[in-house]
Amino acid sequence: MKELAFEEFEIGFTRCSGGRTITETDIVLHAGQSGDFYPHHMDAEWCATQPFGQRIAHGTLIFTIGVGQTAGEINPLAITYGYEKLRFPKAVFIGDTIRTRVTIAEKRDHKRPEFGIVVEKLETLNQRGECVMACEHLLLVKRRGD
Repeated sequence: MKELAFEEFEIGFTRCSGGRTITETDIVLHAGQSGDFYPHHMDAEWCATQPFGQRIAHGTLIFTIGVGQTAGEINPLAITYGYEKLRFPKAVFIGDTIRTRVTIAEKRDHKRPEFGIVVEKLETLNQRGECVMACEHLLLVKRRGD
């Protein structure tokens, strides 16, 4: 575990995950877990008649995997406070490989003075470097108080 207090986060610091290829199994399992069986995800024949021409991954699946790719070391001084500004600018298809880039975008005070908010900009990219998911991850982080 790496303890990183609010004061130690550096705006502009960036880290990237490894890649993960999206499979048909991912989509089918996510449909079963979420109850989202829309034809955009499940009906290959119908999708062939639509602008994308093939099934697309659920946005919630890409969000879940993208966020999961950023999970690494546990920081006992930080906890997820929420997510904001979630967008899916491009579709993800079976066989696409995604990776997530995290950039420390902002630091701000919290109403409780012993904590601060760190805003991480998450960008999930496909194998062509196109953004397929973007959001802000808010971390509630303890201050050192020294």
